[in-house]
Amino acid sequence: MPVKAPAKSKQGGGGTSSLKVGKGRPPRVSMGGAKVALKDDIRDDVTEIGEGGHGEEWMQTKSLIKPDDQLDLSEGELKEEFTRILTANNPHAPQNIVRYNFKDRSFKQTSHVDQLAIHFSLDGNMIHKDSDEARRQKAKYGAAEKYLFTKRMKSGAVSDQAISEAEEEKKDEEGEEKAEVEEGADKRDEESTPAPPKGGDNKKLTNQFNYSERASQTYNNPYRERATQTEPPPRANFSATGNQWEIYDAYKEDQEKQEKAKEKKQTSSKKEEGTVKKKLTAMETQTDDVSRISHAAKIVERMVNQNTFDDVSQDFKYWEDVSDEYRDSEGTLLPLWKFSYDKAKRLAVTSLCWNPKYRDLFIVTHGSYDFMKQSRGMLLCYTMKNPSYPEYVYPTTSGVMCVDVHPEHPYLVAVGFYDGSVGVYNVTNKDNKPIYQSTAKTGKHTDPVWQVAWQKDDLDNNLNFFSVSSDGRVVAWTLVKNELTYTDVIQLKLDEAPQEGPEGTQLTPLGCGTCFDFHKQTDYLFLVGTEEGKIHKCSKAYSSQFLDTFDAHHMAVYKVHWNYYHPKIFISCSADWTVKIWDHTYKNGAMFTFDLGSSVGDVAWAPYSSTIFAAVTADGKVHVFDLSINKYEPICEQAVVQKKKTKLTHITFNPNHPIVLVGDDRGYVTSLKLSPNLRKVPKDKKGQELQRGPEQEIAKMDKLLALVREPSNKDN
Repeated sequence: MPVKAPAKSKQGGGGTSSLKVGKGRPPRVSMGGAKVALKDDIRDDVTEIGEGGHGEEWMQTKSLIKPDDQLDLSEGELKEEFTRILTANNPHAPQNIVRYNFKDRSFKQTSHVDQLAIHFSLDGNMIHKDSDEARRQKAKYGAAEKYLFTKRMKSGAVSDQAISEAEEEKKDEEGEEKAEVEEGADKRDEESTPAPPKGGDNKKLTNQFNYSERASQTYNNPYRERATQTEPPPRANFSATGNQWEIYDAYKEDQEKQEKAKEKKQTSSKKEEGTVKKKLTAMETQTDDVSRISHAAKIVERMVNQNTFDDVSQDFKYWEDVSDEYRDSEGTLLPLWKFSYDKAKRLAVTSLCWNPKYRDLFIVTHGSYDFMKQSRGMLLCYTMKNPSYPEYVYPTTSGVMCVDVHPEHPYLVAVGFYDGSVGVYNVTNKDNKPIYQSTAKTGKHTDPVWQVAWQKDDLDNNLNFFSVSSDGRVVAWTLVKNELTYTDVIQLKLDEAPQEGPEGTQLTPLGCGTCFDFHKQTDYLFLVGTEEGKIHKCSKAYSSQFLDTFDAHHMAVYKVHWNYYHPKIFISCSADWTVKIWDHTYKNGAMFTFDLGSSVGDVAWAPYSSTIFAAVTADGKVHVFDLSINKYEPICEQAVVQKKKTKLTHITFNPNHPIVLVGDDRGYVTSLKLSPNLRKVPKDKKGQELQRGPEQEIAKMDKLLALVREPSNKDN
């Protein structure tokens, strides 16, 4: 609102009151139809020049004083022009601002630098008169001034002359407003714009082109704020000490990695193109699409193998050696499938075990019997339906020396390692690591584990198995939740006197356990064979002493095995070339002794007869005996390996089919079919076949034992 010109002071009839209106005085407020000047409204802030000669100081001339250190310049130097170019760039703005880039996760230099420099900034207090805030202030201050004006009217503080001047000014303003309205109407008529309707309240039309002159020195940039919320990058605190030897070890590891990478490059470059193509095709086939059809692919693979080995399958099902009719109770072994795995060819077969539920599935363990050539091991699961490739492959860092499958849970496999630890695998898991494994803290053996065997669940229904090792301990392992606990069942103490150890301690020498077997009917009774050639009869209830000891062999005992039918008979084999049959109640020596002419690696009773057993020797031969037919010589002696230096290590009978599996020290497993003479049913004197059963098998063995026992011990 434009400021009115200052009014002259006048005297009213009601008294003398001087009103000073100076420059910068606020405009008069319209109250009750007249504009009046308030007596004591706002004091003038104009500084008056008083008496006393203060005004003369401004009129006096000032003399310039030249400083002593001012330079004396000539006329030419004074007239010399120095050109300076003003640019929009701020010379004080930094040019090397670095900010963190969350996208690239690194600090980067910003290319844009703000060149704006604000020299002066002042926030004003002026608002537009048509704004809502202005209307609220008018209403607020107008009510207060109207109340003050009426109060002063009653008290006679306002003069009549001031009231009359206020009425005249109001009329002038109304005339000016009417003239503006008429001019605006003429303009609208010229522009063919309809005039506003007449009548009603005469309101002042707002002028949309109300310009006001303002001056500004610089342009104030509007502030813009932009914020984004992001997740901060993950952080981790790491602290370590860097010593000289740690730095040296790190450099050594890096150097070895570089050397291995160079060797791999050299070996890969020397390979033939054919192997490269095979690898490429293998990599192409190993895609995610194959896993979706893995079950169907296995079926197709078995069908292809069945077609490939069709002649072998026919021999397995239907072929019988007709020539057995012309032999005098002698038989033969027909080779069927040969199982091998490329990565296990250089490892010896250390154990064989059939699955108790799936009769075509068996497990092979690989390791090394050579103390100086210990490396890795392997656990393989084969099926006779697919002889070309194992069903499950479990590589290990240490050689696997023994294996046993749980009779009630066929997916649980217990193994013993060359480093003294034992483990339990679950073949249903996709992970290649054992679900249980013993460590040095959980009582693992200090020497290789030569045999493991599952036992019945304990009183708390926890699974448990036993193990025997060269450290002279027989240990019971219990599977409790996620932990493998152990209990020492017995220590194989020798008869020698205790030796003196350091600081006067007495050390009891222990024997080296190599094998054991648990009785088929009596749960607590078991046998343990040692490297010293002894066989100990032990009980789970006695941990301090043996029930009996047999001086069985002159060298290490490799296998002891209870008979499936007769509760008193067990068999043993040794590196002293002999196989012996024992009665654990007869203490005067072995019932039968057979010399096979080479180190006997393994021996096994046939599951279908109490008098038939088979043994394998280091010269690559399989020996099959039937005591009911010949008590002195084998009814079958056959070499089943091609190379002479190949040693046979293990043998096992299939529980259902007339098949034996034979493993050698080169990683091969050969399946052999027994001819009819090797599984012939005995006949009586009239030529009729005898009935089969446990009682008949026990009677058949007792008949043989009666012939070899001494007369005084026949009643035992």
